[in-house]
Amino acid sequence: MSASTTKTASKSAAKAAHESTPSFEQAYSELENIVAQMESGLMPLDASLAAYKHGNALLELCQKSLAEVEQQVKVLNERQQLVAFNADNE
Repeated sequence: MSASTTKTASKSAAKAAHESTPSFEQAYSELENIVAQMESGLMPLDASLAAYKHGNALLELCQKSLAEVEQQVKVLNERQQLVAFNADNE
């Protein structure tokens, strides 16, 4: 594979990953649905385990999103202006 092909493939993979990542609101809503389904007690064991794993991933995404927003608020409070927070630069 050439360097340009590798670079293009990497960009495509990154774009696809970003597009498939749900927003905080979408993840939270899906997490609520998973919890309701699991609490109903009607899911088979295998489905419950898969739902638990997916719910855990959604929970981590929500926690990360909230932490990033919290950091933006801290930056706003310190400088009295909202500055874009870059998690990679911490």
